[in-house]
Amino acid sequence: MIIKSVFADGYKNLSDVDIRPHERMNIFCGDNAQGKTNLIEAVWLMTGCRSFRGTRDRDFIGFEKEKASIRLSFQDSFRSQDISFEVRKNNIREKNIALNGVKVPLLSRLFGSLKCVVFTPEDLFIAKGSPDNRRSFVDLSSSQLKKSFVYALNKYENLLSQRNALIKKINFTGSGSADDLDIWDVQLAKTGAYISVIRDTYCNNLNLYTESLYSKITESKEKLNLYYLSTIYRSLDGRTDHEGELADIYYQRLKASAADDIKAGYTLCGVHRDDIVATINGLSVREFGSQGQQRSTALVMKLAQAKIIRDQTGEAPVMLLDDVLSELDRDRQRFILRNIDDMQVFITCCDSRVLDGTEGKIFSVSGGRITEG
Repeated sequence: MIIKSVFADGYKNLSDVDIRPHERMNIFCGDNAQGKTNLIEAVWLMTGCRSFRGTRDRDFIGFEKEKASIRLSFQDSFRSQDISFEVRKNNIREKNIALNGVKVPLLSRLFGSLKCVVFTPEDLFIAKGSPDNRRSFVDLSSSQLKKSFVYALNKYENLLSQRNALIKKINFTGSGSADDLDIWDVQLAKTGAYISVIRDTYCNNLNLYTESLYSKITESKEKLNLYYLSTIYRSLDGRTDHEGELADIYYQRLKASAADDIKAGYTLCGVHRDDIVATINGLSVREFGSQGQQRSTALVMKLAQAKIIRDQTGEAPVMLLDDVLSELDRDRQRFILRNIDDMQVFITCCDSRVLDGTEGKIFSVSGGRITEG
């Protein structure tokens, strides 16, 4: 997958940006706060994903600008495609979004068309951060392979919200009982079992890639292992039959936990409480890993994410590296570049010399404007 052109104007500080990226390496160099990350974020939004910076819709539009516009053309294995996006300050709720000239109602409907993997300095904390970070990583990665998984996640969140609202009502008013939760338990069990199976399947696959990549970093001196830790199942053992027995086990677990849930005021177990555990030589990376081990674990997880997309879809994703290389030592920098040399790459940095000898294009970023050379 190759991005052929990017136009952006009024998106934060970006002004009349119109570039033709190289099919492999693209380096965006400039001082801090000049617009490098804004460009990466603009490209990422065209994948249909939420901003990795948590930018609110009203903050898309730059100061003294009336609208934000982004246009992007890309080539996959089958055809050329175009995405356009525009939002105006006087009507922030209404966005003009189109894929190949056909209007779509929401940015999320673009999901699955343009495949990218974004790697930011915050991602280096995946291994030692909260379980929520690791669940989000696996959920996004799984959704990039199976678009319908997004709908299952959204359905689960809605069901969980309804169950928790009823729990709070029972807790605070004293009216009702655990039996009243059954209507939500049945639906949560079916959806939760499906999510558990998809996550477990992805983690098993992810482990194959990360184990190999980590072995190369450490010259086989350390062994990395990743696995899915469920609050419902002792072990899924790679099972894929989410209906029937697995859904029933999930349902029975919710029923058994109902009294404790009511006391706590929320649902204590389920896929919203699960984790992805990483160990090195049998020891938890989160609890006992050094900073170097934690960063290396995060690094191979992101590289594995890209390689899995490439191998399972036949389309190499576009890699978006936002100021990550400056956070890594020279050996890890080289390791990243060796493992993405068959993909188109956008890299932001303050000093282009970090990539001396690499074929591609260098862009200068200053005051929201981007020029080649």
